[in-house]
Amino acid sequence: MKIDTILIASDHAGFEMKEQIKEYLRAKFDFQIIDLGANDAKTSVDYPDFAHSLAKKIDDKTYGVLICGTGIGISIAANRHEGVRAALCHNVDTAILAREHNDANVIAFGARVIDLDLAKEMLKAFFTTQFAGGRHENRVKKIETKG
Repeated sequence: MKIDTILIASDHAGFEMKEQIKEYLRAKFDFQIIDLGANDAKTSVDYPDFAHSLAKKIDDKTYGVLICGTGIGISIAANRHEGVRAALCHNVDTAILAREHNDANVIAFGARVIDLDLAKEMLKAFFTTQFAGGRHENRVKKIETKG
């Protein structure tokens, strides 16, 4: 996995955590960080707008971080896009397995359900874990199959 760029986006509920996560990612990794909004915590915005904006920009060297109140809605919206495998994670194990087994290219979580320290641990695990391939390769290919 060669990552050049990390896209990050949130709704108003995830804004404060997003701002802290950007600083963590800049300090911890040598990635370009691109913030796609939201721009404040006071203005109510719709999470699908930010999920779609991020998902449209995902490619082989660009990964994403999405944050809303629970992480549920923003991950569902992102997964509507071809080539996006957004994983809603709640702990380090799910972040690792999202990369190892699912080749996830977007991590999503909820600012109202996890704290900043856990978010940082999950991000470290997510961005340092490689896709295992092997038996998981065919499963990941089936994700893109339209039934």
